[in-house]
Formats: sequence, structure tokens, C-alpha cells
Amino acid sequence: MQTGNFIGRTEEIRLLEAYCSSNNSELVAVYGRRRVGKTFLIRHVFEGRFDFEYTAKYRSPAKVQIREFQRELCRLSGNSAGSAGDWFEAFQNLQDFLISLGKERVLVFIDELPWMDTAKSDFLAAFSSFWNCWRSADTLLKVYVCGSDAIWMVDKFIGDPGGLYGRVTRSVYLPPFTLLDTEHFLNDIKEMHYSRKQVLDTYMIFGGIPYYLAMLDREKPLSRNVDALLFAENAPLRPEFDFIFRSLFKDSSNYRRVVETLAAKMTGLTREEISKGCRLSGGELTRILKNLISCDFIRSYTAPRKKERAKLYQLTDMFSLFYLRFIGNGTAGQDENFWTNLGKTGVKNSWAGYAFEQACLHHIRQIKLKLGISGILSNVYAWSMKAYTDANGSHWDGGQIDLIIDRKDEVMNLCEMKCSSDSYEIDAGYESLIRNRIETFRHAEKTRKDLRCTFITLYGVRKNKHSGIVDSELVLDDLFA
Repeated sequence: MQTGNFIGRTEEIRLLEAYCSSNNSELVAVYGRRRVGKTFLIRHVFEGRFDFEYTAKYRSPAKVQIREFQRELCRLSGNSAGSAGDWFEAFQNLQDFLISLGKERVLVFIDELPWMDTAKSDFLAAFSSFWNCWRSADTLLKVYVCGSDAIWMVDKFIGDPGGLYGRVTRSVYLPPFTLLDTEHFLNDIKEMHYSRKQVLDTYMIFGGIPYYLAMLDREKPLSRNVDALLFAENAPLRPEFDFIFRSLFKDSSNYRRVVETLAAKMTGLTREEISKGCRLSGGELTRILKNLISCDFIRSYTAPRKKERAKLYQLTDMFSLFYLRFIGNGTAGQDENFWTNLGKTGVKNSWAGYAFEQACLHHIRQIKLKLGISGILSNVYAWSMKAYTDANGSHWDGGQIDLIIDRKDEVMNLCEMKCSSDSYEIDAGYESLIRNRIETFRHAEKTRKDLRCTFITLYGVRKNKHSGIVDSELVLDDLFA
């Protein structure tokens, strides 16, 4: 959906408006990855309607946060003599101000809420008291909060076991843009006039993150934009990876080590492999993996019949994948025109192949829609198996399938994802490889389901005597549904 200069977010807008219009007081929490547009969304929906609005200060002590909070309250109320010694007094002052307005409903927006919860500040206790002790029967209180620290938002606020337990009436997760939203943003808002292949290339570098997309210059081709934003001297997005981790995680070095370790093995690693690579273990590693999943950096999956220790973790954040492949490991060196000069090399093609797979994994809904199975329950996972000899002495080569859609209608789509510059051609060797892989999967998983070979490519599979192995296929346009 496009409204004026706003793209997508149809369901999220509907939810925010619905809770504002309800006949109850509401506490609504919006969360998602940093730079995904949470603040922009809320301000777009409620432009000019907030009775009180405050944005927390990054890494500021409690006394500074309270002072600035009270200063904004004094500005709105006209009471320059107001003061607050702690958060309890600050929120009491806020309550008094809101009730004094004499309105049927009052709207409050607090941005970057996690930054207010500083050490020994009793912020959550004070906020809980403010919400639980709202004492006006004549005024409905509507509080909207958001924060980029998804861990804090989910664990300490939405999932608070104390005074806020069960008090958040609605949590709204804001995901990155889809390919279709990215296309609308680039072409309708920024007037970039990109083809869908160029939109895909942009998505594979910057992800569907509005903040990054907004920085693209319509006067420059994509390659020059990438160089200007990431590889040039003082490139504005070059420090972004470090900033994200420092702003989200107190022990950011350990989080970075896990992400960098996963970036070196694109197919994913088990917890044991991550532990060996990072020299982290126990509860600390459990917490880091859980938090990285919450913040949309990694995913985890376990194939059916596999034990928990066989669970694989995989880096899926598009921007992080690109950064670590070309900047974080020093590949780009000091070349300010690195991306333009790289051209169509093996290094670039290897990255593009994996990035396309990740883009597909971000668009499972669109894939199921094209396959006509949107209404069928299914599980999505990947599978890998090393070569082995079974109990009967038969040798199996093993293999890997990066996307399996395991459906409740006794069908499995075994997906091959190929990023090629033209229609993809299957030769005799690859047809044989696919057939062997399917049979290995059937034997190893002991499944009797109908196994359907599904190809996802940019421009389709070229018809030849080997293409009959393909039961169904999708092309790039199908991911834009």
C-alpha cells in the first residue's frame, strides 16, 4: 500500500488506529530491528495528535533522562517551576498534566523506551505505577511506546513478570520491507526507476531497511550508490555495523564474534560449532543466540526427526551479510570504487547466490502464494546430510537442501534457488545430482510424502531434456507479490 509518501505497513497502521479508537485505555508496544521505521510509522499515523511525546537520550544517566522528560512536560504545561527527583515524581507530573487537559482520551508517545531503563533508576517500577494507577475515570489513556532494543522490549517490557505483567494490550512487530515494498519505495517515492533485478540487488545489499534505502541518490546508478555509502572515504554507512551492535548489546564484542563466525559458514552452524569458533558456552551463548534471533540477525531451524543439538543457526540479516563479506573481512581494502570495479566476478557471484537464497527465505509467504498453498499448514526448514553408509551397506552421497516446505497435505517442496543472469539451464550432471539428493533425502528422513522439486530463479528454467526434473518453478516477479 502507498499513501502519500508512505509505503506499506497496512496491517500495522490498522492496529495502531484501532487501539486508539477503542473504548479502553491501551498500552501498545512497537518493536523491530533498528532503522526499520518504527518512529516514522507512529508519527505518520498520529501526526500532531500526541498530547505528550518524549524521545529518550542514548546512554544518558537517569538524572539526565528525568530532567529532559520533565523539561518537555514543563514546556507543554507552561509550568516552568515543575521538577522531579525521580521517575515516580516525573510520571506523577505527567499524569497530573494529562488529566488537566480535560480530554476524553489522551495520547502519549515515548520513543526509544529501553534507553530510559538505566541502572538503579527504578524506571520500570515507576512506569508500571503510572499505568496501573491511572486515576481518571473520565479520560482514556492511550500510550504508544517503541524501541530498537527488541530484547528489552520483548523480555523486560512486553514479557515483564512484575507490575506490567499482562498490561501491554498489543505488541506490534515491524518487519523490514518486502521486495514489493522496496520497489514502491525506490520507484514511487525516490523515483529511482529501477528494474526488478535492480530492486533485488538493492535488497540483497541493504535489506528492506527504509533508513538505508532513503540514503540512495537517484542521480547515481546502484553501484555508485553502494560505493558512496559503504566504500568511499567517510562513507556514512561504513560505521553502521559497529553502531548497531554497540547500541543494542552491552557486551557487543561477544555478539559480533557469533555473527562473524556465522558469516564464515553461510549454510549455518550448530551450537557446538559456534561454541568452538567463539569460545563461548553455557548460559551466555544461549542468551546471545536467543537475542540475535529476537533482533532479526539470525534464524534457527531443526529438521524433523533431528535432535535439538542438531539445530542450525544461520545469519540472515542482509546488511550484515554484505558488510561482513566485503568490508568486515578487509576484502574491499581501501578501494573507494570497490563495488563498481568488482564487476561480474566469482566473488560477487558467490555472494549474490547466497544473498538470493536469503531473499527467498524472507519471502516464504510469496512463495507459498505462487505455489497455491497459502492456506495449507506447513513447516519451513533446511536439511543437510554428510555422506554415509546405511545398515544394509549402501553408500549415500549426502547433500544439502536450503529450503524445504513440509506441507500438511503430504507434500514437500524441495527448493533449489538459483541467481543467474539469464534463464537457468539444467545439464545432465545437475539433473543427476538433484535426483540423487532427493533419493538421499527420502531415504535418510524415511518419508513417504510426495517430494516436489521446485526451482526459484530470476528468469525461469530453460526448457531442455533435463528440465523435466522440475515439478514447479517461480521467477523473480513471483517474489514481488
